[in-house]
Amino acid sequence: MAIREQFQKLLDRKLQEIRDLEVQLEKARAYMQAIQDSMRLLPKENGNSDMALRPGTALARTRDVLRSAGKPMHITEILKALGRATDKSHRISLSGSLSSYVRNSQVFTRPAPNTFGLVEMSRNSNTEEDIEIPEDFGDDK
Repeated sequence: MAIREQFQKLLDRKLQEIRDLEVQLEKARAYMQAIQDSMRLLPKENGNSDMALRPGTALARTRDVLRSAGKPMHITEILKALGRATDKSHRISLSGSLSSYVRNSQVFTRPAPNTFGLVEMSRNSNTEEDIEIPEDFGDDK
C-alpha cells in the first residue's frame, strides 16, 4: 500500500500544480483582455502622417506648409503659400480635400472655420507617445 500512497501523493501534487497553472492562465487571459480593451480606446492611426499623403500632391504640400508655419493657417493663407489663386473654386477644392481628412481625424485638424492645422500640432503633453508603461506593469508581485 505504501507504493499506492506514494503514487496518490504524486498525483495530488500534479493536480495541484495544474490548478495553479490554470489560475495563472486565467489571470493572464484577463490581463490580455484588459490590454485589448484599453487599445480599443486609443485612436487607430499609427501617428505616421507621411504615409497617408502621396508626395507632391496639394495635400502633401499643404502639410509641409503647415509644418513650416508651425501653426494652423486660414485656407487663403495656405493657397498663397502654395502659389495658387485664392478664388472661390480653389478655396472650396482644397478645403473639401482637407475636410475629408479632418472628418477621419487623420493628418489635418480644423481649429476654426476655414482654418486648418495638423494633428501633430494639436497633441497636448498627455499623448500616448508621452505615456510610458513600466516594464513590470501587470506582473504579480
